[in-house]
Amino acid sequence: MIAVIGAGYWGKNHVRVLHDLGKLTIVCDKDKEILNNIKDVYNVDTTSNLDEVLNIDDIKGVVIATPAPTHYEIARKALLSNKDVLVEKPMTLSVKEAEELVELSERHNKILMVGHILLYHNAVRKMKEIINKGDLGKIFYVYSNRLNFGKIRLEENVLFSFAPHDISVTHYLLDEIPEKVFSTAENFLSSEVADVSVTHLYFKSGIKGHIFVSWLNPFKEQKYVVIGSEGMLVFDDTKNENKLIYYPKKVKWERKISVIKKYDGEVVKIDLKEPLKEEDKCFIECIEKRQKPLTDGYEGLQVMRVLEASLKSAFKKTPIYVSQDFFIHSTSFIDKNVKIGRNTKIWHFCHIMENVKIGKNCILGQNVFVGRNVKIGNRVKIQNNISVYEGVEIGDDVFIGPSAVFTNVKYPRSFIERKNEFMKTIIKKGATIGANSTIICGVTIGKYAFIGAGAVVTRDVPDHAIVVGNPAKIVGFACKCGTPLDFKDEIGICKKCGRSYKKVKDSLEEVTK
Repeated sequence: MIAVIGAGYWGKNHVRVLHDLGKLTIVCDKDKEILNNIKDVYNVDTTSNLDEVLNIDDIKGVVIATPAPTHYEIARKALLSNKDVLVEKPMTLSVKEAEELVELSERHNKILMVGHILLYHNAVRKMKEIINKGDLGKIFYVYSNRLNFGKIRLEENVLFSFAPHDISVTHYLLDEIPEKVFSTAENFLSSEVADVSVTHLYFKSGIKGHIFVSWLNPFKEQKYVVIGSEGMLVFDDTKNENKLIYYPKKVKWERKISVIKKYDGEVVKIDLKEPLKEEDKCFIECIEKRQKPLTDGYEGLQVMRVLEASLKSAFKKTPIYVSQDFFIHSTSFIDKNVKIGRNTKIWHFCHIMENVKIGKNCILGQNVFVGRNVKIGNRVKIQNNISVYEGVEIGDDVFIGPSAVFTNVKYPRSFIERKNEFMKTIIKKGATIGANSTIICGVTIGKYAFIGAGAVVTRDVPDHAIVVGNPAKIVGFACKCGTPLDFKDEIGICKKCGRSYKKVKDSLEEVTK
């Protein structure tokens, strides 16, 4: 069951939708009049006490639709209270706060979802489908206008209030985030809050774009346009029907003269489901099935990075590079939906396939391939010329020497498809894989184990074990620091750092003083 925290301007819509879906348990708001009205209309429990909501065990998820400055603190408390969270945009008001929420959700294995509602709009889904099919040809340019004369906020500027929608759509449609931005912003109603902003986006692929947002416009406009070499798409969300139009307009060069080809727009048929209902249904399904939402915390963090860079650009009146907090060499290729932790470095000629997760402070050397769905922990070093295939899971603090080999199928044949036979290989925390060693799939390398150079590992390796040869055999045990241990009376002492260990069956256990 789900609680809604904040039932005012936008939160009341979550209340309506979740009630219709039969999942609303309680509503929390500071305004007693709002709560009384909700109780009369929906006959649900209400409270003005946030802690009361977070202490109810039956509540599995909370929707946070309070003013933007409160999002971080409430989301943080909810995650620490073992609740899954859907927080409205903007996710927070700083990248630092967004990073903390993402890290917190991952550490506690909780769902963190951000209310980027347009990614649940069937028109945007259809645009993605058309672009991926290649019907627009090469994408040149995208732009959006989100204009209104409506609710004017003093707690957040128009960039943070309006632009998250269009930034999230741009990331979704193009499968990339801008390399740099250049923004202008103007304050008219308040000296501290921008009312109008234009942000130019520059992508590594060569695509350009701009986002124009204003709450000082005489009419409402919510339009997103994609320009390609073979056609154009226009999504106008203010229309009741015919929201998405495809224009097969293009320019041909004939004898060095541009010839414009114009055709009438074609209505693209879409199923006009309510986006908010689709968003809330997604949240419910993710809670029940423990799966990742489309607009998860990491997606929200990427939007926050663009917003923060745009704000800096407007203040400094100069282009600003979007902070990635990691380094990728220009010769490397990163597929979609790859998560890369802070301070990680990916060097020359690497290829990281989709759905890979790489932790913080990692180093991937030259010519490293990482297959789909691989998980790599924090502070991992992968040296040159290594392929980490699907099925491999690498823990924190692992070192993998040059040209080490992993496999994922035990009995491969080039003419027989065996992707459904991939076996799981686990490299636990602190292990070292020596240069030119081979790890046969399906084994587990224990914590702080040491695989000698050129070894062929065909079976599980215990914690701290040193193995060498083909097939690899245990020849000793290593300390956490990597130094071989000298044993006397079943106690091994490290000459380098002084740690002591005792043998427990085939493994070691550190002796604490």
